[in-house]
Amino acid sequence: QVQLVESGGGLVQPGGSLRLSCAASGHTFSIYLMSWYRQGPGKQRELVAAMTSGGTIDYADYVKGRFTISRDNAKRMLYLQMNSLKPEDPSVYYCNALYPSATGPAYWGQGTQVTVSS
Repeated sequence: QVQLVESGGGLVQPGGSLRLSCAASGHTFSIYLMSWYRQGPGKQRELVAAMTSGGTIDYADYVKGRFTISRDNAKRMLYLQMNSLKPEDPSVYYCNALYPSATGPAYWGQGTQVTVSS
């Protein structure tokens, strides 16, 4: 069982930056595929960035060059540094932990709201 708690969301002006954090419980954090998703109003949840236990990273095209995912296995933390935020970036951002097997399981945090407005 893994519990995830996101933090760091808030209101930022266009072009600004935020750093999201995800604190994970559990003894085997390091083996999980960790990801950030987001869901805007009336939209489906979509993948923002993912990082494997081995450090392989993948980004959605719309955040490449602006967002950086990282993890600290010793602290059981996942981060998302978001720079050059755009008006289309506001969403609830969710942390996800996926157990590396054919059937998961997957765990979700409660989400943290990011608002971009001048």
